[in-house]
Amino acid sequence: MKTSNFIQAIIAEDLNTGKHDGRVHTRFPPEPNGYLHIGHAKSICLNFGLAAEHPGGLCNLRFDDTNPTKEEAEYVDAITEDVRWLGFDWEDRLFYASDYFDQLYRWAVQLIEAGKAYVCDLSAEQIRQYRGTLTEPGRNGPYRDRSVEENLKLFEQMRDGKFPDGSRVLRAKIDMASPNLNMRDPVMYRILRATHHRTGDRWCIYPMYDFTHGQSDSIERITHSICTLEFENHRPLYDWYLDALDIYHPQQIEFARLNLTYTMMSKRRLLELVEEGHVAGWDDPRLPTVCGLRRRGYTPESIRNFCARIGVAKFDGVIDIALLEHCVREDLNRHSPRVMAVLRPLKVIIDNYPEDLVEELDAINNPEDPIAGTRKVPFSRVLYIERDDFREDPPKKFFRLALGREVRLRYGYYITCVDVVKDEHGEVIELHCTYDPATRGGDSPDGRKVKGTIHWVSAAAAVEADVRLYDHLFIKENPDEAEEGLDFKANLNPGSLDTLSSCRVEPSLAGAEPGSRYQFERNGYFCVDPDSSAEKLVFNRTVALRDSWAKIEKARK
Repeated sequence: MKTSNFIQAIIAEDLNTGKHDGRVHTRFPPEPNGYLHIGHAKSICLNFGLAAEHPGGLCNLRFDDTNPTKEEAEYVDAITEDVRWLGFDWEDRLFYASDYFDQLYRWAVQLIEAGKAYVCDLSAEQIRQYRGTLTEPGRNGPYRDRSVEENLKLFEQMRDGKFPDGSRVLRAKIDMASPNLNMRDPVMYRILRATHHRTGDRWCIYPMYDFTHGQSDSIERITHSICTLEFENHRPLYDWYLDALDIYHPQQIEFARLNLTYTMMSKRRLLELVEEGHVAGWDDPRLPTVCGLRRRGYTPESIRNFCARIGVAKFDGVIDIALLEHCVREDLNRHSPRVMAVLRPLKVIIDNYPEDLVEELDAINNPEDPIAGTRKVPFSRVLYIERDDFREDPPKKFFRLALGREVRLRYGYYITCVDVVKDEHGEVIELHCTYDPATRGGDSPDGRKVKGTIHWVSAAAAVEADVRLYDHLFIKENPDEAEEGLDFKANLNPGSLDTLSSCRVEPSLAGAEPGSRYQFERNGYFCVDPDSSAEKLVFNRTVALRDSWAKIEKARK
């Protein structure tokens, strides 16, 4: 098998040696305490992709739902929707760690009986004090040598709700002098009276993530447990639990998590932005959440392509967000219909065009897709063009419209500006032009050339719309680089959203469905927002036309 990353190489070697009986079985195990982001998408693509590369390969979707105070059914529903939208299917293999609570409890009892776990009465602060530091070993606590019988009785009483929350924990008995802090008698169970989204109030003790994760992998017969690098120091504990219980032992493999410029990837901090109202919700198009990217107009194909391009590494790095934008731009360029839309309208009156005439001009739907065909766009005496396409005092190399200058209207005619109308504040509110009837379609029979081509919409037929222009949520490549005394929120970009009202789009967009994607010629790629209605269209800009990543790649070559 061809391998392109170190995880594929490990799997290939395992298949060659017959390890795991030639099986490849992975899992994607999110905690349902928030919405997925682009970093999770990388893990989804990796786990489902590794399984799909091999005949008979399987990938489970499992929710590691061990903390009822932070987990909600809302997050479960959102995560399943996101994974499906990205194009992956777990078939009948949807699992929850909470499905295994009974078995996990029995395994905890087994470790107590083997003298490898004990009930500890120390407070959380005392546990930290006894644990030691990175340079100093920990100390055995006063409850470490309780008898098996006492530990069994106390753990049963913990389960039966005989003690207050936080008053006791069950800890693994490993090595308080271990150089790895995770091995210094980690907590396995804590007392926590909270209603679980699936088990209700059946339990008042809940297993810790580290005690749950490996055993859940074991129950599901996972072969390769793929985790991000922050779990590398937890791997000895993962292995210790499985070996101490003498149960099926999957292999944990760590890879570098995704870090993007101008992007916050901490789920906790994303929650902070949502709860404090800095964004409009988890699906705000400025967030890197999968639902936010979907609402902004990203396609699942573009995200999968991005995850494939960045590869899988052993060491952390930072990816330029321009590559993500390049991937969606590349996909939308191939598949999005072209339309004309004027975001900041300026009225143009063609003085010598008949007042009652409306022509239907042919416009190309997508030059990248020959079978996309053409559409008709109405042309009339009164048009709208972009305000930025006119200058009273044009600078050098400005080839668009100016007084006395001739330009081409896309799919239409050559027009020449002959007069400018201003309001009482001196602002240009209207242009008067003439057109050359012989230039229909954009070419002149006499061979004269114009340097500028601008887009337009017919004033009478145009549909009014709101357009939301999104920029990076943060002004710094690394949002955590804040001045002393400030946090990452000091780097929020005040210009991350610019909402334009009274934009004009061509009539073919009337009734466009939410989620529909288009290229607004010369403006960028846009998506119909769920807020859109029959009365008012609302578009989100997915990405501008300019491709900074392509320029970066060209410069490198």
